[in-house]
Amino acid sequence: MQDLEAKYQDSLDFIYSFVDFSMKRHVDDAHRFFKLDRMNQLMALMDYPHKRYPSVHVAGTKGKGSTASFIAQALIAAGYKVGLYTSPHLVEETERIRINGEDISKTDFVTLTEKLRPLTVEVKEVTTFELFTAMAMQYFADNQVDIAVFEVGLGGRLDATNVITPLVSVITSISYDHVAVLGNTLTEIAFEKGGIIKPDVPVVIAPQKDEPLKELLRIAAERHAPQVLLQQDYTFEEIAHSLQSQTFRLQNLQKPDAFTRKSLASKPITLEISLLGFHQVQNAATAFAALEILGQKGFKLSLKSIREGFEHVVWPTRFEVLRQNPPIVLDSAHNGDSMEKIVASLDEYFPGLPFVLVFGCSADKQLSSMLDAILPRVDEVIATQSLHPRAKDAQELAVAIREKGKAAEAYNPAELGMARALELAGTGKGILVTGSIFIASAARVILAEMGISK
Repeated sequence: MQDLEAKYQDSLDFIYSFVDFSMKRHVDDAHRFFKLDRMNQLMALMDYPHKRYPSVHVAGTKGKGSTASFIAQALIAAGYKVGLYTSPHLVEETERIRINGEDISKTDFVTLTEKLRPLTVEVKEVTTFELFTAMAMQYFADNQVDIAVFEVGLGGRLDATNVITPLVSVITSISYDHVAVLGNTLTEIAFEKGGIIKPDVPVVIAPQKDEPLKELLRIAAERHAPQVLLQQDYTFEEIAHSLQSQTFRLQNLQKPDAFTRKSLASKPITLEISLLGFHQVQNAATAFAALEILGQKGFKLSLKSIREGFEHVVWPTRFEVLRQNPPIVLDSAHNGDSMEKIVASLDEYFPGLPFVLVFGCSADKQLSSMLDAILPRVDEVIATQSLHPRAKDAQELAVAIREKGKAAEAYNPAELGMARALELAGTGKGILVTGSIFIASAARVILAEMGISK
């Protein structure tokens, strides 16, 4: 066992020895690295593993991981062998690559790393994310999956996952993020996300603001990609919720034709999900639309299997309520738009309850828009930081928060910050941990060590 663990750590050291933009505080030199040449070369050297199974491709600023998981779980419930590739991980790198909900084993991780080692000599300037992606594509091929669902890492057009030609492309909600790489306007960001739209391949587009929607429709029309617009072709509304789940009603408004056939939701149906917040209803509805297209492509999906799959989706640190009274909420929101969604969810599930905010974010994020959205909803703020190299200094965060007119204390490491938050909250306030997936996942581990977990 120790030998395997040593080999696994050696494999991780090797993969992280290459360019890893997730570890960079700033990515100003990224543009010369973001291109598909290296990934195409890797795939050729590996005999194109990604072409040995059909796939689904999911891009977007927020909600793409949840949406990908909804799609994968419904397919699993229908009896298919399903690969799922997501990023980043919460605790262990093996979480990124899954088949039917099971992480890749450390043994397989080591074996595949050994296969990749000699290829990195031939593929100059290969990146860490490209190696993870290549590993996933090979793992799914080796295990003969029936279908694989790929979540985009960054952007879409030049992301390593964009070597695939999927059965359906999915674009979730688009907002401002990674502006140094993707662009300063929603049109520019939509251009990058819309880069996953392939000629003649159907695309499902989640509800969008007018600016990104216009660009996505332009790209789809240019590539003759049939479009399903969730806000136009479906209706969906939450009808009940608790701290355990929410139920929503959905209906497909499209008239059956050669492309759509008769929908499973031609009449209103109800679905239940354990993920909380209306934005998760939107993600589930987006996934449903993508699954309907897979039904047109030969996958046998019943309403029963979709219901069962949706109910089994668990996606930690997405408005995750670890404790109910008083509540502790973890969320991986990392831009202004997603902070607004947290506020809406707090008001829906905990109306009027004051919260202590534990906040940490990456250095390259648009801090001001996040703080403008979240600070009015909280009483006190603990600024802290994760161990991630991109984490913004806790003291600097506290200064920025005070400049916005809210009292803030700074604590590093995060263990001290969580202990102080629990002290401040007492029995009358909730605790919200947010700002990045790294601080949310760190808090999850710290609280579990304190005996606080689901």
